[in-house]
Amino acid sequence: MTNLLKLYVKLVSLVLLGFILGRKLPAAVPIRLAQFLFWVGVPISIVAFLRKTDLSGQIWIAPAIAHLAIFLGALLAWIGMKWQVLFTKTVPRQPTQGSFLLAAMVGNTGYLGYPITLAVVGTQYFAWALFYDLLGTTLGAYGLGVALAARFSSGVHNRGEIVKAILINPALWSFGLGLLLRQVVIATTVEFYLDIFAWSAVALSLLLIGMRLSKLNSWHSLPQAGMSLGIKMLLVPLILGSTLPLFGITGAAAQVIVLQMAMPPAFATLVLAETFNLDRDLAVTALVVGAIVLLVTLPVWLWLFSVG
Repeated sequence: MTNLLKLYVKLVSLVLLGFILGRKLPAAVPIRLAQFLFWVGVPISIVAFLRKTDLSGQIWIAPAIAHLAIFLGALLAWIGMKWQVLFTKTVPRQPTQGSFLLAAMVGNTGYLGYPITLAVVGTQYFAWALFYDLLGTTLGAYGLGVALAARFSSGVHNRGEIVKAILINPALWSFGLGLLLRQVVIATTVEFYLDIFAWSAVALSLLLIGMRLSKLNSWHSLPQAGMSLGIKMLLVPLILGSTLPLFGITGAAAQVIVLQMAMPPAFATLVLAETFNLDRDLAVTALVVGAIVLLVTLPVWLWLFSVG
């Protein structure tokens, strides 16, 4: 309970501070901060944390489960849309269907999943969250996510830009670099400052979430957002989380996987919604409400999948 309280204090205080700063500072500040974290902060953090993570065991199964979670979310969302049509006798617009599917599939396993994992289980099991995010969520969002977004798009889009974004993603490159540098011995002083920078980037990531939330003010699609969040943050982690022992995943590793599955929709869903002219209001509402819902669901998952 004490650890959970500390986690809440850190999460809420940093996100709230970011929310306040987002209301006060120029709109260019969160944009610049996001660019800094994307190109510098997160990549260096990945290299730093990878030096202390345990890569033994079945860690390579993490991205496989991430893809299972994405496909299960998409399947349940498709079933949900069919039920909606059956009971309401109305067919949602294609852009709305696209945003609904994306919100139920892809979670914020990076900017939000990383700090929560580090706070709950520490750096030893951080690689499970990292593999889940980079080799699972990221590839799923810009793979199946792009395909679905293009399928439900209402306008012209540039697929080449999305492909380019995947190939130049510095987080993926730093992931490979971090694996290569694990065995390299560096000076204690250098490692000390590297750790400080890495944890500072984590704090800045939470500030950025608050800043972005301060700019999102749409609540028109709350019922549909609620349904997609029920799938993404409740059904998927409950169904797949209960099967993790069958894969030999238990203890802290299982807790990390469940927490990653239970994250609210990723900002990538909004990026895809804007790129492919989907329902931006639904994407925005799912992001905002999902961040709030996480405060309620987080202790539930920690209790259901407690370690020891």
